[in-house]
Amino acid sequence: MSYLLKRIAFYLFTAWAAITINFFVPRLIPGDPVQALITKARGQLTAEAVQSLYVLFGLDSEASLLDQYVRYLGQLLRGDLGLSFTFFPSPVAEVIGDSLPWTLGLVGITTVVGFLIGTGLGTVAGWRRGSWVDLVIPVTTFLSSIPYFWLGLIAITLLTGPGSFFPASGAHDTGLVPSWDWEFVGSVLQHGLLPAATILISCMSGWILSMRNMMVTVAAEDYVTVAHAKGLSERRVMVSYAARNALLPNVSGLALSLGFIVGGTLLVEIVFSYPGLGLQLFQAVGAKDYPLMQGIFLIITLSVLLANFLADVAYLVLDPRTRREG
Repeated sequence: MSYLLKRIAFYLFTAWAAITINFFVPRLIPGDPVQALITKARGQLTAEAVQSLYVLFGLDSEASLLDQYVRYLGQLLRGDLGLSFTFFPSPVAEVIGDSLPWTLGLVGITTVVGFLIGTGLGTVAGWRRGSWVDLVIPVTTFLSSIPYFWLGLIAITLLTGPGSFFPASGAHDTGLVPSWDWEFVGSVLQHGLLPAATILISCMSGWILSMRNMMVTVAAEDYVTVAHAKGLSERRVMVSYAARNALLPNVSGLALSLGFIVGGTLLVEIVFSYPGLGLQLFQAVGAKDYPLMQGIFLIITLSVLLANFLADVAYLVLDPRTRREG
């Protein structure tokens, strides 16, 4: 319990530090973000309207930096991430809320599936060294060395076009209203197949190689030898003794991967014009939409912290040594 409380305190402090950095970094960037909005209005704003915009975006020159920081913390506690410049006057939380489900559905599912398949194949490959399963490793390693976006471009070139089952871009057919009917769900699945396959092929190899190496190391441990001497079945020794201990490094890797899911796979989303947070971040950087960038960076940071905290909890369950003091 003491270990868990220490980890909670550490993550709360880290979250506060991340929020503070997220506040100061955009204000240290040269330039005036509000000017982009004024330029869009082609100078048709009065001095009072311009001043109102500065106050609205929390950049009031009459307020000290400390006052702006306290106001920013108060906004975050209310769940207010500010207003987007690009989608003005839409709130940043609304813009992120529209894009986040697409990223979670695409990158989240493929990450978990890639972890399960890669860990399973790595377990078998490490336990049965020299078998046919070892042939999978060079193939997946070669495929994972190809960048995400390059695989995406190859897939679009070879598998899309007139009469093809696979769409080249978008998340669903134009004209469809988002709903839970079969037509819309089927369209979403059809549009997500190619980008999902691209991500899955690229990320699966790392899990396979990592798990295989750990299984080779763990298989030589004394407790595995003792389990064999007890007459336990091969499958039970592999799963309950070897794989359970070899899994710990992969749990940490999965936690980091899950944390970065909300950031999307930027280049894949750009290649396939998939409306996730990665594409949204790319557009925000191009438009100098600082509130939207702040909001996305904050969501990514907090997600990584939450995922690491869950990994610590998983360690408590998987490894009894972490539950002991000293």
